[in-house]
Amino acid sequence: MLDTNKRPEWSPVRVDASHFCSVSSSSQPIPTRVVLLAGPSGSGKSVLAARTGLPVLRLDDFYKEAGDPTLPRVPGCTDIDWDSAGSWDAGAAVAAIAELCRSGRTDVPVYDIATSSRTDHETFHIGRSPLFVAEGIFAADIVGRCQELGLLADALCLRGRPSTTFRRRLVRDLREGRKSVPFLLRRGWRLMRAERRIVARQTALGAYPCGKDEALGRFAAAAAGRCRRASVGAPVPE
Repeated sequence: MLDTNKRPEWSPVRVDASHFCSVSSSSQPIPTRVVLLAGPSGSGKSVLAARTGLPVLRLDDFYKEAGDPTLPRVPGCTDIDWDSAGSWDAGAAVAAIAELCRSGRTDVPVYDIATSSRTDHETFHIGRSPLFVAEGIFAADIVGRCQELGLLADALCLRGRPSTTFRRRLVRDLREGRKSVPFLLRRGWRLMRAERRIVARQTALGAYPCGKDEALGRFAAAAAGRCRRASVGAPVPE
């Protein structure tokens, strides 16, 4: 768990608190809130989330299943566009986050990316933690809704070098056998060329773009009981 009583070694940057507001007082307990962690596929979201020591909700488990007629296609080919928010159940993800903030537990699907199917379900609980992480490539798409519901502590978009992201994503996907090699190469090349647009879109949706060190500093601020007013509503790049 994040120790907010001292400056952590992994947070060398100073946190800009101008966008934060207090969510607690001496007479009231800190309400449970979520930090939404977005970023391009392969940007290191899962590793960063694990480093915080906070409970982590995997938003990728809310993907739609293969065969769903609403799944979008990549323009110009028959591949399903798993990088489109249309391939993901945003409503179910927000409902799970809301229930976690309200009761500390919720039922979530267990999704197998290799088969594009929900193979099971499980109870996810955060215990008495007043803060948890929800990470995934579509996390930015629910910033506005989570803020409207009063659930948001912060929203971050992890960014880095597109070439580094490409290599990290390809190694991970090949190791885990997520899809066929030709599909992974086509997808990887397409995402590398689009990475800056992806970051710009997630930023426009209200996620703060930053590297890993700054992100950890903002997690520490959120753990101390400060929430950020996300800026939502800027034009989203095509």
